[in-house]
Amino acid sequence: MDEEYDVIVLGTGLKECILSGLLSVDGLKVLHMDRNDYYGGESASLNLIQLWKRFRGNDKPPAHLGSSRDYNVDMIPKFMMANGNLVRVLIHTDVTKYLYFKAVDGGYVFNKGKVHKVPATDMEALKSPLMGIFEKRRARKFFIYVQNYEDSDPKTHEGMDLTRVTTRELIAKYGLDDNTIDFIGHALALHRDDRYLNEPALDTVKRMKLYAESLARFQGGSPYIYPLYGLGELPQAFARLSAVYGGTYMLNKPGCKVEFDEEGKVAGVTSEGETAKCKKVVCDPSYLPNKARKVGRVARAIAIMSHPIPSTDESHSVQVILPQKQLGRRSDMYLFCCSYTHNVAPKGKFIAFVSTEAETDHPETELKPGIDLLGPVDEIFFDIYDRYEPVNEPSLDNCFISTSYDATTHFESTVTDVLNMYTMITGKVVDLSVDLSAASAAEE
Repeated sequence: MDEEYDVIVLGTGLKECILSGLLSVDGLKVLHMDRNDYYGGESASLNLIQLWKRFRGNDKPPAHLGSSRDYNVDMIPKFMMANGNLVRVLIHTDVTKYLYFKAVDGGYVFNKGKVHKVPATDMEALKSPLMGIFEKRRARKFFIYVQNYEDSDPKTHEGMDLTRVTTRELIAKYGLDDNTIDFIGHALALHRDDRYLNEPALDTVKRMKLYAESLARFQGGSPYIYPLYGLGELPQAFARLSAVYGGTYMLNKPGCKVEFDEEGKVAGVTSEGETAKCKKVVCDPSYLPNKARKVGRVARAIAIMSHPIPSTDESHSVQVILPQKQLGRRSDMYLFCCSYTHNVAPKGKFIAFVSTEAETDHPETELKPGIDLLGPVDEIFFDIYDRYEPVNEPSLDNCFISTSYDATTHFESTVTDVLNMYTMITGKVVDLSVDLSAASAAEE
């Protein structure tokens, strides 16, 4: 352990594992440690006995739920956009060869008390019960504009500079009503609140294009994919990748104290009396709590069920977004459901999550609008966890700290944090112009 490394990574959460993979592929000498004896940190996958220990304080789940090891319950469940940045990173690092993906059945949105399929193309807009006949035509025109929009081709801009025009102004041009704007902004562009309306429209148009392109990718009912056996496979896949490039992994290392020199720069990490020297440290906020601050909390419910979520066309894997406005809240609520078809539960069982940015201290009450959509549940667990973000200046102390995972049930915000951290650590940008067909394992 007394060697010197370019980077020491603390914690095997998803963000840390992706970074350690990217840095190893770049030829840096990486040591990756975790205080726990399992991979994943906050984003671990638990079997039934681990789930019971964590939320019920005992290791005796009821027998009728089936075998403990048939469960892989992700603590931070998030779907991947088929053409999104996470998939690009997976292909860029060639980690896809360790993973099998399967398309997710459906993307839905909550509107006026009901659950509807999210229309993502001009053809789907015409069929959607979310809009009346005239609104459908207006929405179809807007979708066609978005589908045809190319940054590099001014002819497709219809005289608008989307780096200047706000989303609100762009949508006003097509005369769309608030109801339509709500599902476009939250269920297609995946914004988490309504600030985007006053920001340049280019970001929203790009997000809508990503959704439509991802949807087209596997001709499924949603733009999302998810690994078989759940996200717990990801940290392990990156650990294997890192090992191939000479990285070293050590689990079950208690303490993990970051050491600093007299200038306040990282000098190394000590665990069990041994110190490994390094130039930079990458970690989640729990390893350097005095360099992070609490910025919010996530309330979540985890349910085990024996049926799919009602009104989702019997989907075995699905995301439902409940826009804030529909609930009279400041932030959106997310439903995530996965089942035995993704090998995360025994046959006939479904795992559902309801999550949102906590606005009160009562998760049961706060999550009720989402829980009401689930139908009967076999078991339900409630949890609130704090979200932290770094407050240090990495250029002064060489500590690169990730932000805690948010309430979203898709990966876009997570991978943005990773890519920004990678650039801060290396001064380079990850090349994401990859051949997307390399992740074709998702096809049946």
